[in-house]
Amino acid sequence: MNASTDDAARKQLEVLVGEWTMQAGPPEGPPWPGAGRVRFEWLGTAPLLVQRWQVDMPEAPDGTAVIGCDGKSGSYYQLYTDERDVQRIYKMGLDAGVWTLQRHGEPFSQRFTGRFSEDGGTITGRWELAEDGESWRTDFDLTYTRTG
Repeated sequence: MNASTDDAARKQLEVLVGEWTMQAGPPEGPPWPGAGRVRFEWLGTAPLLVQRWQVDMPEAPDGTAVIGCDGKSGSYYQLYTDERDVQRIYKMGLDAGVWTLQRHGEPFSQRFTGRFSEDGGTITGRWELAEDGESWRTDFDLTYTRTG
């Protein structure tokens, strides 16, 4: 094995591979109208996971993200872009049934925490933001449900 690679972190990403529906809504409120779909798939033979999503709601952007890991340290990163031409880099975690994304910086800090159901068929999560970088508030709840 190459001294700079270790496929254990990459193998953990398999839990995301496949097609999912997405349902979002305000904290403690009813879901927003419109469905969302997301697909996670490997980028050919490269150890990169591509996430593409579409949302049937004009206010919510469609987008693409690429997830990769440092094969030696097991650190994950997500490169995000959407149809508004927004680009962001998130530090990502995937451990013990919990998926996290986090970034700090302008125009606000963001974080996501999603918990996998016991059977791996649902991820129940929440996006939060901190406009001042410190005071976190819920932006919206987001649930992924595996299809097929």
